[in-house]
Amino acid sequence: MQIKTAKFGGSSLADAEGFLRVAAIVRADPARRYIIPSAPGKRSPGDRKITDMLYDCSERAEKKEDFKSLFKSIEERFLSIAERLGTGYDPCPELRLIKEKLTCGCERDFAASRGEYLCGRLLADLLCFDFIDASDVIFFTEDGRLDGAKTYASLRASLSLHKRAVIPGFYGSLPDGRIKTFTRGGSDITGAIVARAANADLYENFTDVCGLLAADPGIVDSPRVIRKITYRELRELSCAGAKVLHGEAILPVSAVGIPVNIKNTYKPEDPGTFIVSDTDGEGERVIGLAGESGYTLIRLGAENISARHGFCARLFSILEGFGVRIGHLPSGVDGICAVVPTEALDANRENVIKEIKESLSPDSVELRDGVALISVVGRGIGESPKTGAEIFSALSEAKIGVLLIDRGADDISITVGTDSRDLPEAIRAIYRRIFGRRKP
Repeated sequence: MQIKTAKFGGSSLADAEGFLRVAAIVRADPARRYIIPSAPGKRSPGDRKITDMLYDCSERAEKKEDFKSLFKSIEERFLSIAERLGTGYDPCPELRLIKEKLTCGCERDFAASRGEYLCGRLLADLLCFDFIDASDVIFFTEDGRLDGAKTYASLRASLSLHKRAVIPGFYGSLPDGRIKTFTRGGSDITGAIVARAANADLYENFTDVCGLLAADPGIVDSPRVIRKITYRELRELSCAGAKVLHGEAILPVSAVGIPVNIKNTYKPEDPGTFIVSDTDGEGERVIGLAGESGYTLIRLGAENISARHGFCARLFSILEGFGVRIGHLPSGVDGICAVVPTEALDANRENVIKEIKESLSPDSVELRDGVALISVVGRGIGESPKTGAEIFSALSEAKIGVLLIDRGADDISITVGTDSRDLPEAIRAIYRRIFGRRKP
C-alpha cells in the first residue's frame, strides 16, 4: 500500500470545523498514514495564531507581567474545539500544566511548542490514530542543529510500530530533554522528515491556497498557480521571499526524491502544485518571481580591486564575524558591492564599516539602505535572451531603476535590485510582461 505523509497548516486547523474538514480529507485516502499538524492559526483577519499567543504569554511571564487573561483565551480556544469534536481527549490537564510551567518560568520553545502538541493530541483522538510526541523522535544537537542520524533512526523504529499516527510539527528535543523548536513555519520541516523516515511515496502539504503561486497575491491580482516545479526552483523562490512553504522543508525529501504536493484544504480535489526532482522540460520556462525588501548595499571602491588576491575572502570573513551574511556580491574592475540584510548589519553597523576600512583599505565605502531584491526563477533563464529582455523592458517602461543585476550560478534565476519603494510595482511590471499574454 502507498504511504503518504500529510502536513496540515494552522489555517487548516484554526477551529473545530477545520479539524473535521482535515479528518474527512485524511479518511478519504487510506494511504494518508502519517499526519503532521501545525498549531491552530487565525480564524479571521483580526484573530491571532495560537503560537503567537503562546510566545506572548512566555514573554509576559519572563517579565513577571500578567499573562493569565491571554492564556485564558488560549484555553477557551482549545476547549471549544474539544467540546465541538466530542472526542475522548480532555486538554484541561495539559493546559493546567502549561500554565504552571509558564508561571515558573518555562523556556520559550517549550511554551511555543504546546500549540502543536495539543493540536496533535486532539487530531489523533478524532482520527483514532496513534499519537507520537515529536520530542520522542525529533532530535537536535547541543548547538540546535537537527541530529539527522539519531532522528531518522528513532523515527523509523517508531513508525514501524504505528501503522497510522499523528506527529506534531515544529519541535523536537535537545540532548538534555528540553524542547527545541524549528524556526517559524517549521512544521513543514517536520512533515518532510517524517516523509523521509517513512519512505513515503508522497509528501502532501495542505494549506489555504491551491498550490504555489507565480507571484505574491498581495501584490499581483490572481497570479497563476505553478503546477510543477523542481526542488531547486522552489528553494530559489523561497529564499527570494515566497512564503507558502518553508525553504528548508525541501531538503529532507529532495535528498531521496520524494515528491511534494502542495494542496488546498478547502479544495482538496484541486491538483495543486507538485515539487519534483526534474520536470523533464515540461511547463513554462519561467516558473515565477518573488521579492523582498530589507537589504543594504555596501559599495567598496578601489583601483583594480578585482585583482587584489584575498580581498573577497577577507570581506566575507569580516561580515561573517559580525553575523552578517552576503546575499549577492556583484563586482567590477574598480568596485565590489556586498548585498546584506539591513537588520543584521544594523546590529553592528559602525563596527562593521570601521573594520572594513581598517582591514581592506578601500578608497571609498558607500552604503545604500532601502534596497529590495526580486528574483525571476525558471529553467535555463540565465541563458535566455528573451527572459532578460522581458525583465529589463518591463522595469524600463515602469520607470524603475535597477541597482544591481545578478545571474544565479546554477542558471535558474536572475536577480535584480531596486529601491524598496518600487518593489510592488516592479513585481507587477515583470509579472505582466512575462505572464500577461499567457493563459493561466
